[in-house]
Amino acid sequence: MITLSNIEKVYQTKTIETVALQHVNLTVPKGEFLSVMGPSGCGKSTLLNIMGLLDVPSKGIVEINGQPIKSYKDKELAHLRNEKIGFVFQSYHLVNDLSVLDNVELPLLYRKGVSGTERSRRAKIALEKVGLSARTRHYPNQLSGGQRQRVAIARALIGQPEIILADEPTGNLDSVMGEEVMHILLNLNRQDGTTIVMVTHDENMALKTERLVRFFDGQQVSDAKIHEFQKV
Repeated sequence: MITLSNIEKVYQTKTIETVALQHVNLTVPKGEFLSVMGPSGCGKSTLLNIMGLLDVPSKGIVEINGQPIKSYKDKELAHLRNEKIGFVFQSYHLVNDLSVLDNVELPLLYRKGVSGTERSRRAKIALEKVGLSARTRHYPNQLSGGQRQRVAIARALIGQPEIILADEPTGNLDSVMGEEVMHILLNLNRQDGTTIVMVTHDENMALKTERLVRFFDGQQVSDAKIHEFQKV
Protein backbone atom coordinates (compact mmCIF):
# COMPACT_ATOMS: atom_id res chain seq x y z
CA MET A 1 0.00 0.00 0.00
CA ILE A 2 2.62 2.57 1.15
CA THR A 3 6.35 1.96 0.78
CA LEU A 4 9.09 4.38 1.82
CA SER A 5 12.61 3.49 0.70
CA ASN A 6 15.74 5.21 2.05
CA ILE A 7 13.80 8.37 2.86
CA GLU A 8 15.61 11.47 4.04
CA LYS A 9 14.13 14.91 4.64
CA VAL A 10 16.32 17.95 5.21
CA TYR A 11 15.05 21.47 5.78
CA GLN A 12 17.65 24.04 4.81
CA THR A 13 17.94 27.79 5.30
CA LYS A 14 20.86 30.12 4.66
CA THR A 15 22.19 29.57 8.18
CA ILE A 16 21.01 26.15 9.36
CA GLU A 17 20.30 22.64 8.13
CA THR A 18 17.75 20.52 9.98
CA VAL A 19 17.56 16.78 9.34
CA ALA A 20 13.95 15.76 9.99
CA LEU A 21 14.15 12.17 8.70
CA GLN A 22 17.02 9.91 7.76
CA HIS A 23 17.38 6.32 6.53
CA VAL A 24 13.66 5.58 6.80
CA ASN A 25 12.54 2.29 5.25
CA LEU A 26 8.93 1.51 6.01
CA THR A 27 6.18 -0.51 4.38
CA VAL A 28 2.54 -0.30 5.40
CA PRO A 29 0.57 -3.22 3.92
CA LYS A 30 -3.04 -2.89 2.82
CA GLY A 31 -5.43 -3.14 5.75
CA GLU A 32 -2.88 -2.53 8.50
CA PHE A 33 -3.36 -0.18 11.47
CA LEU A 34 0.08 1.27 12.20
CA SER A 35 0.86 3.69 15.02
CA VAL A 36 3.92 5.95 15.10
CA MET A 37 5.36 7.24 18.37
CA GLY A 38 8.30 9.35 19.46
CA PRO A 39 9.17 12.59 21.26
CA SER A 40 8.22 15.98 19.82
CA GLY A 41 10.48 16.97 16.94
CA CYS A 42 11.48 13.42 16.04
CA GLY A 43 9.98 13.58 12.54
CA LYS A 44 6.56 11.95 13.05
CA SER A 45 4.51 14.67 11.37
CA THR A 46 7.06 15.01 8.58
CA LEU A 47 6.73 11.28 7.99
CA LEU A 48 2.93 11.58 7.80
CA ASN A 49 3.16 14.54 5.39
CA ILE A 50 5.42 12.54 3.08
CA MET A 51 3.10 9.52 3.24
CA GLY A 52 0.16 11.80 2.47
CA LEU A 53 1.94 13.41 -0.49
CA LEU A 54 1.79 16.82 1.17
CA ASP A 55 5.59 16.99 1.21
CA VAL A 56 8.38 15.40 -0.81
CA PRO A 57 11.52 13.74 0.58
CA SER A 58 14.96 15.19 -0.04
CA LYS A 59 16.10 11.67 -0.95
CA GLY A 60 14.46 8.30 -1.38
CA ILE A 61 11.40 6.79 -3.05
CA VAL A 62 7.73 6.93 -2.06
CA GLU A 63 5.39 4.34 -3.58
CA ILE A 64 1.61 4.11 -3.34
CA ASN A 65 0.20 0.75 -4.44
CA GLY A 66 3.55 -0.08 -6.00
CA GLN A 67 3.71 3.10 -8.08
CA PRO A 68 6.60 5.54 -7.45
CA ILE A 69 5.18 9.04 -7.14
CA LYS A 70 8.39 10.92 -7.94
CA SER A 71 7.41 11.52 -11.56
CA TYR A 72 3.88 12.70 -10.72
CA LYS A 73 2.99 16.30 -11.51
CA ASP A 74 1.31 18.52 -8.90
CA LYS A 75 -2.14 18.01 -10.42
CA GLU A 76 -1.64 14.23 -10.45
CA LEU A 77 -0.52 14.27 -6.81
CA ALA A 78 -3.56 16.32 -5.83
CA HIS A 79 -5.82 13.85 -7.61
CA LEU A 80 -4.13 10.89 -5.89
CA ARG A 81 -4.51 12.56 -2.47
CA ASN A 82 -8.17 13.29 -3.11
CA GLU A 83 -8.96 9.79 -4.38
CA LYS A 84 -6.84 7.56 -2.14
CA ILE A 85 -6.05 9.36 1.13
CA GLY A 86 -8.12 10.76 3.98
CA PHE A 87 -6.59 13.07 6.60
CA VAL A 88 -7.54 13.49 10.27
CA PHE A 89 -5.82 16.24 12.24
CA GLN A 90 -5.45 16.93 15.97
CA SER A 91 -7.01 20.38 15.63
CA TYR A 92 -9.92 19.13 13.44
CA HIS A 93 -9.50 21.80 10.71
CA LEU A 94 -13.23 22.31 10.38
CA VAL A 95 -14.72 25.44 8.82
CA ASN A 96 -16.71 27.19 11.56
CA ASP A 97 -19.04 28.98 9.13
CA LEU A 98 -20.16 25.70 7.54
CA SER A 99 -22.60 23.17 8.96
CA VAL A 100 -21.44 19.69 9.92
CA LEU A 101 -22.90 18.30 6.69
CA ASP A 102 -21.18 20.94 4.55
CA ASN A 103 -17.85 20.35 6.30
CA VAL A 104 -18.03 16.66 5.54
CA GLU A 105 -18.93 17.30 1.90
CA LEU A 106 -15.88 19.50 1.28
CA PRO A 107 -13.47 16.89 -0.20
CA LEU A 108 -16.02 15.94 -2.86
CA LEU A 109 -16.22 19.52 -4.13
CA TYR A 110 -12.92 18.79 -5.89
CA ARG A 111 -14.19 15.61 -7.56
CA LYS A 112 -15.53 15.89 -11.06
CA GLY A 113 -18.89 14.34 -11.79
CA VAL A 114 -20.16 14.22 -8.19
CA SER A 115 -23.48 16.03 -7.91
CA GLY A 116 -24.67 18.00 -4.89
CA THR A 117 -27.25 15.30 -4.20
CA GLU A 118 -24.59 12.61 -4.24
CA ARG A 119 -22.30 14.65 -2.00
CA SER A 120 -25.10 15.03 0.53
CA ARG A 121 -25.94 11.33 0.40
CA ARG A 122 -22.34 10.27 1.00
CA ALA A 123 -21.88 12.83 3.77
CA LYS A 124 -24.93 11.48 5.63
CA ILE A 125 -23.59 7.92 5.33
CA ALA A 126 -20.20 9.01 6.66
CA LEU A 127 -21.82 10.86 9.58
CA GLU A 128 -23.93 7.81 10.38
CA LYS A 129 -20.73 5.74 10.60
CA VAL A 130 -19.35 8.05 13.29
CA GLY A 131 -22.65 8.35 15.16
CA LEU A 132 -23.52 11.95 14.23
CA SER A 133 -26.60 11.56 12.05
CA ALA A 134 -28.53 13.92 14.33
CA ARG A 135 -25.96 16.72 14.05
CA THR A 136 -25.93 17.43 10.31
CA ARG A 137 -27.23 21.02 10.67
CA HIS A 138 -25.16 21.95 13.70
CA TYR A 139 -22.00 24.05 13.42
CA PRO A 140 -18.56 23.10 14.80
CA ASN A 141 -18.77 25.56 17.71
CA GLN A 142 -21.95 23.80 18.86
CA LEU A 143 -20.13 20.48 19.25
CA SER A 144 -17.83 18.97 21.85
CA GLY A 145 -14.21 18.22 21.00
CA GLY A 146 -14.98 14.54 20.55
CA GLN A 147 -17.88 15.32 18.22
CA ARG A 148 -15.72 17.67 16.17
CA GLN A 149 -13.11 14.97 15.78
CA ARG A 150 -15.81 12.55 14.64
CA VAL A 151 -16.88 15.11 12.03
CA ALA A 152 -13.25 15.27 10.88
CA ILE A 153 -13.19 11.49 10.57
CA ALA A 154 -16.45 11.55 8.58
CA ARG A 155 -14.90 14.14 6.27
CA ALA A 156 -11.89 11.86 5.78
CA LEU A 157 -14.24 8.95 4.97
CA ILE A 158 -16.50 10.63 2.42
CA GLY A 159 -14.10 10.09 -0.45
CA GLN A 160 -13.93 6.37 0.35
CA PRO A 161 -10.14 6.48 0.76
CA GLU A 162 -7.93 3.41 0.89
CA ILE A 163 -5.68 5.10 3.47
CA ILE A 164 -6.41 7.30 6.49
CA LEU A 165 -3.54 9.31 7.96
CA ALA A 166 -4.32 10.53 11.47
CA ASP A 167 -2.06 13.05 13.23
CA GLU A 168 -2.71 12.93 17.00
CA PRO A 169 -6.46 12.29 16.52
CA THR A 170 -7.04 11.93 20.29
CA GLY A 171 -4.48 14.53 21.37
CA ASN A 172 -7.01 17.30 22.21
CA LEU A 173 -9.56 15.00 23.82
CA ASP A 174 -10.18 13.73 27.33
CA SER A 175 -9.83 10.01 27.98
CA VAL A 176 -13.51 9.19 27.39
CA MET A 177 -13.74 11.10 24.10
CA GLY A 178 -10.37 9.72 23.07
CA GLU A 179 -11.60 6.16 23.56
CA GLU A 180 -14.69 6.91 21.45
CA VAL A 181 -12.61 8.26 18.57
CA MET A 182 -10.19 5.35 18.82
CA HIS A 183 -13.11 2.90 18.74
CA ILE A 184 -14.29 4.45 15.47
CA LEU A 185 -10.83 4.16 13.92
CA LEU A 186 -10.49 0.54 15.05
CA ASN A 187 -13.86 -0.33 13.51
CA LEU A 188 -12.89 1.33 10.23
CA ASN A 189 -9.77 -0.80 10.15
CA ARG A 190 -11.21 -4.10 11.35
CA GLN A 191 -14.59 -4.02 9.63
CA ASP A 192 -13.95 -1.94 6.51
CA GLY A 193 -10.30 -2.92 6.00
CA THR A 194 -9.17 0.72 5.80
CA THR A 195 -5.40 1.16 6.08
CA ILE A 196 -4.62 3.59 8.92
CA VAL A 197 -1.40 5.27 9.98
CA MET A 198 -1.76 7.15 13.27
CA VAL A 199 0.79 9.44 14.90
CA THR A 200 0.26 9.60 18.66
CA HIS A 201 1.88 10.48 21.98
CA ASP A 202 -0.53 8.20 23.82
CA GLU A 203 1.00 4.80 24.56
CA ASN A 204 -2.39 3.32 25.52
CA MET A 205 -3.86 4.27 22.14
CA ALA A 206 -0.81 3.00 20.26
CA LEU A 207 -1.02 -0.37 21.98
CA LYS A 208 -4.53 -0.86 20.58
CA THR A 209 -3.18 -0.88 17.02
CA GLU A 210 -1.67 -3.69 15.01
CA ARG A 211 1.89 -2.45 14.80
CA LEU A 212 3.97 0.22 16.50
CA VAL A 213 6.95 2.05 15.00
CA ARG A 214 9.00 4.34 17.21
CA PHE A 215 11.10 7.26 16.01
CA PHE A 216 13.89 9.20 17.67
CA ASP A 217 15.86 12.06 16.09
CA GLY A 218 14.39 11.33 12.67
CA GLN A 219 15.22 7.64 12.65
CA GLN A 220 13.27 4.44 13.20
CA VAL A 221 14.44 2.88 16.42
CA SER A 222 11.93 0.03 16.70
CA ASP A 223 9.22 -1.71 14.71
CA ALA A 224 7.04 -4.21 16.55
CA LYS A 225 3.87 -6.16 15.81
CA ILE A 226 1.33 -5.75 18.61
CA HIS A 227 -1.88 -7.48 17.61
CA GLU A 228 -3.11 -9.75 14.87
CA PHE A 229 -6.57 -8.40 14.05
CA GLN A 230 -9.36 -10.61 12.84
CA LYS A 231 -10.70 -8.77 9.81
CA VAL A 232 -14.42 -8.98 9.21
